[in-house]
Amino acid sequence: MAREIKKILVIKLSALGDFVLALAAMKKIREVHKRAHITLLTTPPFEGLARACPYFNAVETDGRPQGLGEWLALRKRLKAARYDRVYDLQTSAQSARIFHMLAPFPPEWSGIAAGCSLPHKNPNRNRLHTLERHADQLKYAGIWPDAPTEPGSAPGPDLSWVLPKPSQTRPVPGGVKPKPYALFVPGGSAHRLDKRWPAERYGQLGRILVERGYDIVIIGGPQESALARQIQREVGQVRDLTGRTDFAKIAMLGAKAALVVGNDTGPLHLAAATGSPTVVLFSSASDPELAAPRGHVTVLRSGSLGDLSVAEVLQAANALLPQP
Repeated sequence: MAREIKKILVIKLSALGDFVLALAAMKKIREVHKRAHITLLTTPPFEGLARACPYFNAVETDGRPQGLGEWLALRKRLKAARYDRVYDLQTSAQSARIFHMLAPFPPEWSGIAAGCSLPHKNPNRNRLHTLERHADQLKYAGIWPDAPTEPGSAPGPDLSWVLPKPSQTRPVPGGVKPKPYALFVPGGSAHRLDKRWPAERYGQLGRILVERGYDIVIIGGPQESALARQIQREVGQVRDLTGRTDFAKIAMLGAKAALVVGNDTGPLHLAAATGSPTVVLFSSASDPELAAPRGHVTVLRSGSLGDLSVAEVLQAANALLPQP
């Protein structure tokens, strides 16, 4: 009889888009290990979303220790926890260090760290989309023997747990029905400006959608408020929520949106995972074959997003929006 796995550590440390895609593998881990106590090791930005997630019993946020003292404290705590198994969904140099610091007797470890007991040996792993790569990793770990690993076959993340129940969104009798809105995600990493569609194009698209009866809602970090103001000057009235949304709020906004349009950035991935019609814009800086969101999604790709016209994005949006 196989040994019962009672205590599990799941590692996922950084990048919201990757974290969202990893939720599919996290769900599978919970389904297989129904009775196990599962802890997520992550970083502070993901704490709120992770604590709302039904896949974990506990969440730890010290997955990126700085300096020897913090590394030793993390090692001491992980050793004391006596985990039976670790699913390393980060599979980075950082998570490999965590494995090696637990020597000489690390727990069972699913990942790619040299010497781990459940290695993901597929030589093509880095050419797989994140969803198929995680499914394949869990297949190698022995918990998903029929894992769907063909391109486009792995299930996407399920965010139903973060969305309000239908009873919580019942319309008020006699109330005014709110206008449908398009959710814009015009920002992204400040170090990857080549992944952004120009703000003036968002403004031109927004003006067209407003003329068709849609409101425009803009999300992003506080550092992207200037982008929202630029779009607002082009469109007129928009709802600027930059710097005022946590991850759960982004998911709820995405779920209620008539349309989501945005760059290849974490908040777009989170909104798309709710199932709303989504147009995501990729430049040559990233590969949609490896990391595009799945679902009711149209991917537009251009070597330079400056070459992507408003007409092309509008055409993709029209194909997703209900026709009058």
